[in-house]
Amino acid sequence: QVQLEESGGGSVQAGGSLRLSCAISGYTQCLAWFRQAPGKEREEISAISTGGRTTYYADSVKGRFAISQDNAGNTLYLEMNSLKPEDTAMYYCAASRRQVRYSCAPGPTWDNTYLGQGTQVTVSS
Repeated sequence: QVQLEESGGGSVQAGGSLRLSCAISGYTQCLAWFRQAPGKEREEISAISTGGRTTYYADSVKGRFAISQDNAGNTLYLEMNSLKPEDTAMYYCAASRRQVRYSCAPGPTWDNTYLGQGTQVTVSS
């Protein structure tokens, strides 16, 4: 079983920064951050293979967000810079026990996803 617990969400003005953290327990091969805005589908915005060899960023966050994990692999981070009002969403830490075709990007790797309870990020203009 995989357990995930996020922290670090909050409210910030446009252009500001936030850092999300996720405490992880259990075996994983891919870790990711998903987000879901009101009225929209949940989307994977960034991912990293356990061990950090591969990363993925959605175009909407590329160059502004950075995913990382601590050396022990127990904590996942998402550094969010240059935040925009459209980044407002519930952010979820996610894990998969599989890595299909060496990829943690959106796809079959995430057919069975473990999700945390979520943390709210609100960006005001």
